[in-house]
Amino acid sequence: MERNIIIVDDDVQTSQLIQVMLQVLGCESTVFNHPKDFLQHTLEAGDVVLLDLVMPEIDGIEVLRTLAKTNCPAKLILLSGYDKAVLHSAEELGRAHDLNVVASLRKPIQMRDLQRVLISGRRLLVCEQTKTSRLPQFTKTQFEFALRNQQIELHYQPQVDLSNGLLVGVEALARWNHPDYGLLMPAQFITLAEQSDLIIPFTAEVVRLAIDQSQRWNAKGFCPRMSLNISADNITSLALPEQLSEMLASKEMSGMNLMLEVTESTLMGELLTSLDTLTRLRMKGFGLSIDDFGTGYSSLSQLHRVPFNELKIDQSFVQTMERDADSRAIVKTCIRLGHELGMEVVAEGVENEAILSILSDFKCDIAQGFLFGKAMPADELHQWAENGKSAALISRHCVA
Repeated sequence: MERNIIIVDDDVQTSQLIQVMLQVLGCESTVFNHPKDFLQHTLEAGDVVLLDLVMPEIDGIEVLRTLAKTNCPAKLILLSGYDKAVLHSAEELGRAHDLNVVASLRKPIQMRDLQRVLISGRRLLVCEQTKTSRLPQFTKTQFEFALRNQQIELHYQPQVDLSNGLLVGVEALARWNHPDYGLLMPAQFITLAEQSDLIIPFTAEVVRLAIDQSQRWNAKGFCPRMSLNISADNITSLALPEQLSEMLASKEMSGMNLMLEVTESTLMGELLTSLDTLTRLRMKGFGLSIDDFGTGYSSLSQLHRVPFNELKIDQSFVQTMERDADSRAIVKTCIRLGHELGMEVVAEGVENEAILSILSDFKCDIAQGFLFGKAMPADELHQWAENGKSAALISRHCVA
């Protein structure tokens, strides 16, 4: 587990108890009973800080504000005896400050909960190192070269019908097959594409690859719906509906083959232009999905105005609803809202059978996540669909 654990709590007995728990879990720790002393300490990327919110003189919220000013690299786990709503608000505040808040715990601290969040923190550290180690800052010229030389490829994550376990769709996720650094994830190049005005040609390449793959699959009688992410630049492009229609017409395919996913945050841009483009896309037969729903960026009035026919619940709620009653209530409400508005509902981030059972009870339509399969190359996805394992999995949980 993590070795650099720092406890910041003015209560001496509580901090000593947490220190004993950490020793049992095989972790070394340092205790600061005074926030001022802690703020003099130099933090490193490998550190994990257990920060109490309620302290005299300087409370935990003030500590978060100070850490934000110093670009704190450590992971933060917030502690408090207050209710979950206060902890949740503190987490959101920390993340809004670009701090790496990985979890929160209510007092009195239970060892099993402490162990769980520390394991989660370790996994996050591994992911961060994988993303950043040995990778340079790529340039616009390098990414333009990648687009011209067909270094972009797609992997496909299955989307499963919860009524029968059959594959109904796939989400196409871009990868950069770099000649020197191997397969790069979107987090390692999407920001570059957006900031260098290459997101439009990048999206065009993704759509081209997706349509070509759909055509190859359709020729084999394999016809899953293809979901694609589109950016703010895409949905404010008035030419997009015609461009997509022409690309499909050249392959003798219909817009019904594509589901275009728009994140809630994307809708915060120029809504009038977006509404023009999105409405015309629906008129041309394309599906529209509101992605990452529940993260709080869009209002219900926006949801009502835009002609979505699919709602994707953000995985942050799906993955925590097994143990978090608030997340469970949000997921249940999102499913009901989607159905009331005549939309299919997709749950992202389905990672275990307990979550699957809850989604079944809530009458969710479609599930996507590691429980069924990761994003995979086209040939592997086709083999996955033929093995029938998802149908067997669903039959244990979701078929009445």
